[in-house]
Amino acid sequence: MFTLISAGVAPGIALLSYFYLKDEYETELLSFVLRIFIIGALLVFPIMFIQYVFHAEGMAVSKVARAFFLSGLLEEFVKWFIVYFFVYEHYEFDEPYDGIVYSASVSLGFATMENILYLLANGVEFAVTRALLPVSSHALFAVIMGFYFGKAKFTRKKRRYLFLAFLLSFLLHGMYDFILLTQEKWSYYMVPFMLLLWWFALRKIKQAKALHGYEKIFSAKSQA
Repeated sequence: MFTLISAGVAPGIALLSYFYLKDEYETELLSFVLRIFIIGALLVFPIMFIQYVFHAEGMAVSKVARAFFLSGLLEEFVKWFIVYFFVYEHYEFDEPYDGIVYSASVSLGFATMENILYLLANGVEFAVTRALLPVSSHALFAVIMGFYFGKAKFTRKKRRYLFLAFLLSFLLHGMYDFILLTQEKWSYYMVPFMLLLWWFALRKIKQAKALHGYEKIFSAKSQA
């Protein structure tokens, strides 16, 4: 049991540590990051209940609906909601890269709990595949969401970037699930999709760091 839970927790903690330590300017308050992580973990249960109700009632049964509505839209909207209402106006969110840290916190909390439940039901032999695909993909969707949260916070196009934070993570999540659900040889499509997703997310990390200087200028103008 200990081995199984450790295998379920390890990839999420490792990825969160990576994004947390990438903050080169002002490391976030660890207790607040962990609180958001725990909130993300607890989100699994109401989302699973909603998904179960839709399945039981015979609603959203098509593969497209399952991929883009029950997974992509529902999960990414709830994560977006948590970041917007619990983090966005918080004093700890004081530089663009923080959007990535906090979006990753809630998303990896969700992915970690989901991973533990999956391994408990199916066995530890799936741990590597789960780490490389579902857990990693949740983290990468969060990076993209968090990048646009940072843009919204520290530029003048708030509504546009808040919308993009949700829209892009939702579409990418939906595409990920659609590949798994519809393609018989899904690995042929998933490998290039994940490589492109990693490239795009790492690019956004680099851009978020570059926004740090712009944020200082923006803050100075706001106070003038």
